[in-house]
Amino acid sequence: MLTNAPRGTKDILPQEINKWNYVEEVFKKHCARNGFKEIRTPIFEHTELFQRGVGETTDIVQKEMYTFEDHGNRSITLKPEGTASVVRAFLESKQYAETQPTKYFYETSCYRYEKPQAGRLREFHQFGVEIFGTNSMLADVQVISMADDFLKELGIKDLELRINSVGCPTCRAKYREALRDYFRPHLNDLCDTCKDRFERNPMRIIDCKSPEDHAVALNAPSILDYLCDECSNAFNDLRDGLDASEIDYIVDPTIVRGLDYYTKTAFEFITNQIGAQGTVCGGGRYDNLISEIGGQDIPGVGFGLGIERLLLLMENTGAEFPEEDTMDALIVTMGDGAKKYGIKLSKDLRSQGVKCDLDVMERNMKGQLKYADKKGYKYAVIIGDNELSEGKCQLKDLKSSTQEDVPFDQLLSKLL
Repeated sequence: MLTNAPRGTKDILPQEINKWNYVEEVFKKHCARNGFKEIRTPIFEHTELFQRGVGETTDIVQKEMYTFEDHGNRSITLKPEGTASVVRAFLESKQYAETQPTKYFYETSCYRYEKPQAGRLREFHQFGVEIFGTNSMLADVQVISMADDFLKELGIKDLELRINSVGCPTCRAKYREALRDYFRPHLNDLCDTCKDRFERNPMRIIDCKSPEDHAVALNAPSILDYLCDECSNAFNDLRDGLDASEIDYIVDPTIVRGLDYYTKTAFEFITNQIGAQGTVCGGGRYDNLISEIGGQDIPGVGFGLGIERLLLLMENTGAEFPEEDTMDALIVTMGDGAKKYGIKLSKDLRSQGVKCDLDVMERNMKGQLKYADKKGYKYAVIIGDNELSEGKCQLKDLKSSTQEDVPFDQLLSKLL
């Protein structure tokens, strides 16, 4: 039906938008405090960007991307996540030639074809931050600390921070062989997707959502036992930094994240308040992503955070939102002369910062006052022929129901 939104999408109506505005303002405030600058990238990219950047063995690339050919027979994909596009913009604009690090934040729409459920839609919105140009674990600590501060300011409780190291290509090669040795006797018990992953990227099996595959993976070897010295030292530096920041965390070797580009640090903020999809915020380090999509060998680290999931979590846990901003005044008019004066008055008041309106339905006086009260206006500015001739209005406080005569030249000071 034309009157139904496509499955997996959701309208954000005016009565909900104040919640969105609130979390956006808090997020931008924390980004500014941490020195991140906003970037906006296109909603679609060349498909190869995500195939090479996100990883061909991921569920996103194999099952979930919205891909189509444009009129020039180019393969185009709606953005399934934010990082790859930001990396592409960083390279195309040659920001790597500037003094490093480069620190970006963004809010963007993303698209994945999957089964809609609580906190997960086919069109969803994402906050993200990225730091390019440094190998230091100080950057990893900063992005985790910023996420922690942001979530705490929103009043979200009962979150767990879980961290892991997914190593580098050198130590992952040994770990993948250990995983193949472990999974080989169970190969026939794995889902078809994981059978394919067995050779291409067995680490993806650990992240499989199939209950049967998850059960098989429970006793798989831990990557922490296979880290090279560089990755092991980096993970220790990360833990030292989180300890210094007094941020609680749990080391969880099963966290590999859903994207192939991660190296070393991987982390997630977990909750059990939004059903099966328990990750509120996740991210990590991706030292090879920029070179993988055709750039120089430049390291990076960041996180992504689903806004719909965040709002659902806030609602489920009773987090407080600020009250919706209300209109200051409705200009209530009676008679043609008052209506014409009301048009000019409303324009003058708006130019001086007053949020006011006229009743475009042209109800009678009783109807206008009822409308103003129902919609939460603070005041009714009542103007009729008598008020016009005397150069004043009747100002009614709709909360207390008190009313007073106010000269027009004093009205602004009463409303502000």
